[in-house]
Amino acid sequence: MPMTMTGDVTLPAGRPKVWTLLNDPEVLKACIPGCESLEKSGHNGFAAVVKTKIGPVSATFKGKVELSDLVPLVGYTIKGEGEGGIAGFAKGGAKVSLADAPAGTLMHYDVEAHVGGKIAQLGARLIDGVAKNMADKFFASFAAIAAQGAAPTEAAASRPTAEAPAVEPRAPSAPSATAIPSKTSWFRRIWEWFMSLWR
Repeated sequence: MPMTMTGDVTLPAGRPKVWTLLNDPEVLKACIPGCESLEKSGHNGFAAVVKTKIGPVSATFKGKVELSDLVPLVGYTIKGEGEGGIAGFAKGGAKVSLADAPAGTLMHYDVEAHVGGKIAQLGARLIDGVAKNMADKFFASFAAIAAQGAAPTEAAASRPTAEAPAVEPRAPSAPSATAIPSKTSWFRRIWEWFMSLWR
């Protein structure tokens, strides 16, 4: 049974940060609902284990994911397939693209998937609802991680300004201020000796 889903989400981080997160297995694992493991496999591939429940059917899907058409900071195509035993199977792909947005980065995605077996008998409405719910949870978690990742960058950007007053160019003037009395004392001693010759 085919299933499609299209959407946009604005993430509170710049494109370089979002692109890095999209290619980080640990970040993706933390964001995918029910993901038990996600390990890099090959140059642009991942091996995944996801446990999910669709209506009365619970299943653990084991599969592989591969990235292609990678254009850094712009987007990529992701394809995957998984087997859930008697529950059935799922396979499909998504095109993900990034663009600058006033609040950070706009991510657009087009998903096309096919499910078969027992889960396909549950009906399109139920499957679509579960898929949308999983997508909402994924992007909520991803946006939260993107926001956390952006915070140190902003703090680092403001840190030089905050520390600038501590390193003032006038700091070296302290020794010269000490040197002036020394010169004055030396000059005063010469002056007093000179004046004593006239007494």
